[in-house]
Order: sequence, then C-alpha cells, then structure tokens
Amino acid sequence: MNQVRKRPANTQKLAEHLLGSLMTAVIVLDERFTIKKLNSAAEDLLHVSANAVLGSLLTDLLLGNDELVTSLRQAVTDDQPFTARNVALQLPENTIEEVDLTVSNLETPKGLLLELHPTSRINSISQGSFTDEQQITTRSLIRGLAHEVKNPLGGIRGAAQLLERALPETELREYTHVIISEADRLRDLVDRMLGPWQPMQFEPVNLIEALERVIHILQGEFHADLQWQRDYDPSLPEVQGSKDQLIQAILNIARNACQALQQTERARIVFKTRVVRQFTIGSVRHKQIMHLSITDNGPGIPEDLIDRVFFPMISGRSEGSGLGLSISQNIVGQHGGTLQVASRPGNTTFSVYLPFSGLNQLSESREII
Repeated sequence: MNQVRKRPANTQKLAEHLLGSLMTAVIVLDERFTIKKLNSAAEDLLHVSANAVLGSLLTDLLLGNDELVTSLRQAVTDDQPFTARNVALQLPENTIEEVDLTVSNLETPKGLLLELHPTSRINSISQGSFTDEQQITTRSLIRGLAHEVKNPLGGIRGAAQLLERALPETELREYTHVIISEADRLRDLVDRMLGPWQPMQFEPVNLIEALERVIHILQGEFHADLQWQRDYDPSLPEVQGSKDQLIQAILNIARNACQALQQTERARIVFKTRVVRQFTIGSVRHKQIMHLSITDNGPGIPEDLIDRVFFPMISGRSEGSGLGLSISQNIVGQHGGTLQVASRPGNTTFSVYLPFSGLNQLSESREII
C-alpha cells in the first residue's frame, strides 16, 4: 500500500522534470486562464519567473492581446484545440515576442496547454545575417571611410588640446578630455581598419563600464532633456571581447537612437542587461549568454527599411552614412554574437547577444556552458 501511495508523487515529479527539460515553452492554464504551471523555456520567453506569475491570470501578463484571449476562450467553450502562426505577444516593459502557438485542451482538471515556439529571434537572426559577399563589400566600404576620417581626427585632437589650455575652469576641461580620448580611440580604431585583418585580442570586459562610457559621450553630444535609464543586472559576469570595439558598436546604435529622438517629447533611451538561457547563435547553442537591449521611444524604423537596416549605405536620414549599424553588426559578429532589431512606433529595440566566452572558445560541435 505504501508503494502504491508513493507512485503518484513520483509520477508528478517525473512530469515536472520532463516539463522543465523541454526546449519548447509550455504554459498550463485552468479554465479561468490562471497560470498553473510553466517551464523554464516559458520563463525565458516571457521574461518572468515562475514564482512571480504562478496563480496570476495570463491576461495580466499579456497586454493588448484581445484576439488571442478570444481564441483561448473559444477553445475552452468548444473544447477545440487550435494552432496560430506568428502571434505577437505584448509583454510588460513594451517587450514583444512573436511565436507560433499550439493550444490543446486538458480534461482533468479542465484547462489549456499552451506550446509556444518563438519565431521573432529566428526571423531577426535571418534578417541580420550577412552573406560572404555582403561582408566583403562592407569591409571595403569601412576601409574607405576609415581612410577619409583619419586625417581630420588629428586636427580635432589638436584643436581640443589648444582649447583645453585656454579654458579657465577645471570643470570645463572634462569635455576636452572626452574629445581627446575619443579622438585617440578612433585613431586606433581607424589604424586597425586600415591595417591587415587580424583576430581581435580579447580580454574580460565589464559591459556596464562600456555602457556608461557611451552614455557619457552622447550626453555631451545631444540635448540635456534626453532621459537615460539604466536597468542593469549587476550579477552578470564580464564578457570576453575588445572593449574599444564593443564601445564603438554600442555607440553607433545609441547615437542612431539619439538622432531618431530629436523631435520626440519625453525622449528616453533604456539600457538593459540580462542573462538569456538556451540561445542559439549560428550553429552554436549556448546555455547562457548576455543580452543587452537598447530601447528608445522614438517614431520607429520605417517598414520599408526594417529588413535592410544592417546593410551598408542604407539610412533613414538624408545626412546619414548608412554604415553605423553595418559596423556594429560586424563587430558583434566578430565577438561570436548577433545583433537584432524589433521596431514599432514608440518602441525600437536593438538587442545585442554576446556569449560570455571568447570567440576562440566557440565550437560548432558542443554547447557553450
């Protein structure tokens, strides 16, 4: 009798273990749409923890998804499963995840089983990937641009040094220090672009320090009304990479955001860092990677440009060079990462995914822990 009583508990533990090990995001709802269970893949997809949402209503988590809620109610009423493609789930903090959704009916107790297969990440990876010919073209354009900007850099640095000597207040010299140090950093970057291609020398990089450097640079370049919001995870480990190159990649993205916000009231840029689990970049599956999101509340990227924003010489501004995002994607790619974008009016997010290990440690035949 004792053995018979233990079997249901053992069966339940086995079911929970299997649910947690699934790569597919799974959510179990009762007939009132109360969240009864969700696995770790669903936590990652919805950017929540199970402890925070168990017992709450799915409608409290999914904002503005009236059509989906109607379909779920119909599934409960008619006891009829359904499948929906490319469903946009609007989550808190203006996050949107596109998924393929399969809904099945549960009998005991009555409820629904939701299986969610994310498609936004797959689409973004395809959208941002380059062919070999595009990479060669981009590299040629970058080298040409580097040659054109090298000479003016010397003049900018010299003028900043003269200005620094003439400034009467020490506080004002902080800005000339930024000009000089940035001119030196860009000079070194240009030298590397013009020289023979060599693998980057990676070292541990504190990403938060790099982000603060970017903010400091852009605060002196754009109007003071622009709000900078930080949402950092201080527990994140360092990433392996080139600090100067990562600063340049992030600076290009953030500068584009600043320019897009010129006519926006209550303009805001949010830097957010998080860990993402079970993420594939190229053919390598990582158990954990670093996710940096750069979000602005500007007008968004025009639909006719969104599929080409990473291509060289493509710009939404008449005065833009169209190389900034190409350079950023190239730098992120050399770090073994990927750069993605999702945009709608009022919310544009560039996502930088970087492995915690260096590119020289990547292997197509094994997982990165």
